[in-house]
Amino acid sequence: MSKAFRGTGPAVITPFKESDLTIDFDALGRVLEYQIASGIDFIVALGTTAETATLNHSERHQVYGHIKKVNNGRLPLMVGFGGNDTRDVIEHIKSADFTGIDAILSVVPYYNKPTQEGLFRHFMAIAEVCPVPILLYNVPSRTGVNMTAETTLRLAKASSKFMGVKEASGDIDQMKEILEKAPANFTLLSGDDAMINKIAAIGGHGVISVMANAFPAQVVELSRKSIENPAATKDLQESYESLIDLLFVDGNPAGVKAVLNQRGIIDNALRLPLCPVSDDTFAKIADVLNQM
Repeated sequence: MSKAFRGTGPAVITPFKESDLTIDFDALGRVLEYQIASGIDFIVALGTTAETATLNHSERHQVYGHIKKVNNGRLPLMVGFGGNDTRDVIEHIKSADFTGIDAILSVVPYYNKPTQEGLFRHFMAIAEVCPVPILLYNVPSRTGVNMTAETTLRLAKASSKFMGVKEASGDIDQMKEILEKAPANFTLLSGDDAMINKIAAIGGHGVISVMANAFPAQVVELSRKSIENPAATKDLQESYESLIDLLFVDGNPAGVKAVLNQRGIIDNALRLPLCPVSDDTFAKIADVLNQM
């Protein structure tokens, strides 16, 4: 199963209607068809970029249900099931229909700042009830705690349910240790568009991408070429630095939503506490699109 989640997978946004901030399922379908037509390798629903924190449980079920319907089995599908209340995550998993879901993405618990032992027990409890493989998600900048290489490896060796890790720690040495010591076929994906090439250079297997929401073909090219020949693709990665900075300057997913809005695919709407990019950033994005 881990081999199915290599290459490029967009962390799919959740489009909202500007009028009332309800979920725009028609726009979600347009986003997915655009990404699939551009050659992405897999789909990731209900990640951070989907503004999942602002969706209630019913809305989350509706979102991944619609994505399953649109995808119709064409690509491997991963759905986010995570949180900082282990019992709640387990109940959410138990209530889900896993037909058409190939794996889950589960983030390191945030805000609570658990110990490494707490992280291990949290994920092992999830593994006991989850019917599909699990991709761990380490993003210390959001969660407040880094899951160490030791803990990631401990989980990988404790249960075959753990298929890999999405690493957004920025710590290359930590990622090298995971890749060197993990079981065969354990996948390490970049969680940072700015590090696609660097992580491929140490043996990484691709990216779960924010940028691929708006520029799927470009990320697919960058990821594939970086895996094949990272040294030759360094300049290509660097050519996207300014664009990546622009996508994140006013927060995620405000930047990619602004791009998709300017392309006429979605409304430029986010749920508070997130808000659309500034007028200045919106104008800069328009300039970049005109140049491209």
